Amino acid sequence: MGLQLANESKNRYAQAPRQADWTIDQNWASYSDEEHDRWNRLFARQATLLPGRACDEFLAAKQQLELSRSGIPEFADLSRRLGAMTGWSVVPVAGLIPDDAFFDHLANRRFPAGAFIRPESELEYLQEPDVFHDVFGHVPLLANPTYARFLEAYGKGIEFGLIETAKGLRIFGAGIMSSPSETIFSLEDSSPNRVAFDLERVMRTNYIISDFQQTYFVIESFEKLLADGYQDFDPIYDRLRNASDFAAHELTPGDRIISRGDFHYFRAKHSA
Repeated sequence: MGLQLANESKNRYAQAPRQADWTIDQNWASYSDEEHDRWNRLFARQATLLPGRACDEFLAAKQQLELSRSGIPEFADLSRRLGAMTGWSVVPVAGLIPDDAFFDHLANRRFPAGAFIRPESELEYLQEPDVFHDVFGHVPLLANPTYARFLEAYGKGIEFGLIETAKGLRIFGAGIMSSPSETIFSLEDSSPNRVAFDLERVMRTNYIISDFQQTYFVIESFEKLLADGYQDFDPIYDRLRNASDFAAHELTPGDRIISRGDFHYFRAKHSA
């Protein structure tokens, strides 16, 4: 009984009728005061942690979208604001959906976001994306025109990314943005690898779903990320067809390792 109550939000949406594209009715009025309060507490905690840790683009977009701690956002209102900025919308789904449906939504500037809110018992971490992970973690950067174009072209967002800036490393991936513990771990812990972004390297690297990442990829800019996404992938697929994957913790001879706290490279490049 306790588990059933803990997963009330997820169960409610799991039983909601699905459209052919896997979307459901958000039914915003069905959220309880406790569920809105859960969003508010998650929001307040991350809003405190992210300044000085998240990339400026994310912080600016969050402000422009008027995301706040005033309860779980209504997707229709959020989509109106987002659509005016970049033409994207947010559509509710019950949980993870098939890849073909997911990519079709992205190709049409629709971001599928889980409608349920995590239970109190999984406040720190849950394996399946919920409304906080998807809306707080993913949606703000969709207000950034460059990132929005990249996601549309590339078809899949990077969950656990770092970006180099003149002020040092900053986070931008939704998997980190929505996790208070990983927000700090990804930047400040000495154990994970931080490796300069390389498209083929990323495509061959396994990621972890049940724990913090052991390797974080660092991009130079969203413009460079967009350029990497706008290319013919067929030669890459041909090269990788018989290539083995890299373990989540594995380093390779071609990796450019970025040392924690060593930002001389970034400062020199940005001041040149």
